[in-house]
Amino acid sequence: MKKIRKKLQKIFKIFFQYCFKLIYGKIIYVPDNLISKEILIKEVKNENIVNFFKEKYQVFKVINGRIYTDNTENVAVINKNKIIDRISFQQILGNLVGANKNICIERGTPRIKKKFKGKVLSFAQGASGNSNYFHWLFDLLPKIKIYSEIYDLRDLDYLYTSKLKNWQMQSLAPLGLNKIDIIDSEKYRHIEADEIFCTEHPSYFNGYVEHQSKNIPVWIVKWLRETYLNCAKKFPCNDKIFIDRSAAPLTHGQFINDKEISEFLIKKGFVKYKIEKLNFLEEIYLFKNSNYVVGAHGAGLANLTFCKQGTKVIEIRAKNHSNSLYSKLSEINNLDYNLISTNIVKKTNQTIGDIHLDINDLEKFFK
Repeated sequence: MKKIRKKLQKIFKIFFQYCFKLIYGKIIYVPDNLISKEILIKEVKNENIVNFFKEKYQVFKVINGRIYTDNTENVAVINKNKIIDRISFQQILGNLVGANKNICIERGTPRIKKKFKGKVLSFAQGASGNSNYFHWLFDLLPKIKIYSEIYDLRDLDYLYTSKLKNWQMQSLAPLGLNKIDIIDSEKYRHIEADEIFCTEHPSYFNGYVEHQSKNIPVWIVKWLRETYLNCAKKFPCNDKIFIDRSAAPLTHGQFINDKEISEFLIKKGFVKYKIEKLNFLEEIYLFKNSNYVVGAHGAGLANLTFCKQGTKVIEIRAKNHSNSLYSKLSEINNLDYNLISTNIVKKTNQTIGDIHLDINDLEKFFK
């Protein structure tokens, strides 16, 4: 019965896609797809706003263009049924590939198209662009800065992104975009607009995203600090902070022996913080005020961006997690960074976390 149901579902899916191809046409890839009167490309002239490889960013304007996204690994920016290189986004099992591999070439754009009048800046970036704190700070907000180097933000009508959480809306206020209209990419997976604007990705150009951490451009860190540090919202907090990830939905980056670690650090004068319980500007103040930060590898450590020079950082992560993102971020900010690399936990124990920290390894930093 299950096999029959799956077969029927597959047939329906193929028929569904076929119908949408009849309505909107087949999406094709051609090598010279940037050559069009409806695609305007402008280069950022500011020599301080360049990628890690010292290359200048470009901003694309697509007149009467379309965007289709599956909200997981594919974003297709389309001009006259041709997918556009460099601003379309596609991953296969987490590996960034060319626009010729975008899923819409096979499946078309199987969603009702919604047309918007005005100017739309696309933030669409698959699943990583939805609500991940690090990706919001380092992938998406910098696109606003890149865009503003060419165009006036006051003329922008929409951001195309997933429905924003409160902390994301709070982050837009210092940029003057707190009243910007949001086109929810989860609700409207297929849109057309008078003018669609896309920037190149600030730092991710090939391979797996965790391998690109070494390519963080220094300008992003400086810009985030210049933009948000003076907006930090003061509140009573400790200068020794232990990041509590117990509310995280995944076991990744959680401590199996959290109670033991917490008791040890509290005796050393630390306070545990569930940073997702703070608003965005309080979160910035917490790290701005800190002298000591201890935490497992996770998006919350993106706030090392806002730490002052010399802040002591202890990042804890399992040996099978090789992401060097926060050591790079600490290097840019002149922080006193330290890593504790823990033994790999058996899968049977990972239902409550993937990190078991030997207190002796932590105690070495307090002697």
